[in-house]
Amino acid sequence: MRDTIRLPLHLVAGLALLIAAAAAFQAVASAALGPGARLAALDISVSQWLHAHASEPLTTFLLAVSWLHSVAGIAFLTALFAWHLWRKQARYWMLALLLAVPPGMLLNVLLKHSYQRARPSFDVPLLTLPTFSFPSGHTLAATVFYGVLACYLWPHARNPFQRAAVVLGAVLVVALVAFSRMYLGVHFLTDVLAAVAEGLGWLAVCVTAVSSLRRHRERL
Repeated sequence: MRDTIRLPLHLVAGLALLIAAAAAFQAVASAALGPGARLAALDISVSQWLHAHASEPLTTFLLAVSWLHSVAGIAFLTALFAWHLWRKQARYWMLALLLAVPPGMLLNVLLKHSYQRARPSFDVPLLTLPTFSFPSGHTLAATVFYGVLACYLWPHARNPFQRAAVVLGAVLVVALVAFSRMYLGVHFLTDVLAAVAEGLGWLAVCVTAVSSLRRHRERL
């Protein structure tokens, strides 16, 4: 990781992202599952509208997107990225990747069992899963994986246009994964929004911690 900004600013930025992400997650959780559940009606209406308008070949495409970001798919992508980082001797980035993705997915499982929200239900579902719904595991995995990838590519971008392309690319892929889970009827809108907030918060912890570790060792 390039040491392009001073340590205090680096830590402040990471802490600010963590606090903002945690606040966003709590706000979504309260609005979706708390007393009054202000977003519950919106969740149901969005879910029903997407299910009613499902059609081919979009369904097959989004099933493929969803499978690619399943536990097996993310494990493969993570292993492939880690192998690339090892070859490039970018060991701190590899550490950030391995701290962000597998533990982040485990954290999501713990949150699912904490909230225990049932998934959307349809008479003729496109896809059914026995696990809990909130927050979305696929969206969390995509957020932390592509977040680390974008952070890694950012210093290698040669101009502002390339940096914008890196950020936009990561955002669009995460949005596509999130949409696929809603479209397939296995998550509500608030499930994926909470997962993005959760992923950004965990990403801030991992990238900031590894960056701080590297800078500390370089000063020894």
